[in-house]
Amino acid sequence: MAEKLTPKQEAFVIAYLETGNASEAYRRSYNTKASAKTITEKASRLLAEGNIRARIDELQDKVVERAIVTKEWVISRLVENVERAMQHEAVKNSEGAPTGEYRYDGSVANRSLELLGKELKMFVDRKEVGTPGEFDNLTAYELRERIRRETEALGLHGGTTQSARGSGAARSKPN
Repeated sequence: MAEKLTPKQEAFVIAYLETGNASEAYRRSYNTKASAKTITEKASRLLAEGNIRARIDELQDKVVERAIVTKEWVISRLVENVERAMQHEAVKNSEGAPTGEYRYDGSVANRSLELLGKELKMFVDRKEVGTPGEFDNLTAYELRERIRRETEALGLHGGTTQSARGSGAARSKPN
């Protein structure tokens, strides 16, 4: 910032960032009873000043920096939660000195580990195929054939093996 702002200009900048409205910011910082037209004109002139615009941009950048929550930040806090919940760090008193007490909170640790695992794509969602009881009346042969067709359709099975086909006795389909 090249030029230092007056206290009223700084107040205008802060009010503008709070409200997003230049006229309202002018009204608050200059404590004026001027007409709406005059306030709008003066507020517009203030916004056009280079040093005021630069200060607004500077403060907006600081707000954005503080507001951004990065992936790395979230992951580091989850790891911190796991370590604290699993007694890796002693409980501290109000001065920050360790009390010698350790606490275990499995639910916090498990939830943090679950979220970390999901982010790292360590878990696979499993979905049941079919409706309850759909396979109850199928023979062993029909089940194996169904599994074979499904795995081939998914590209998971290159060819049939003896274990996939079953023994010769199970291969024949009952009448």
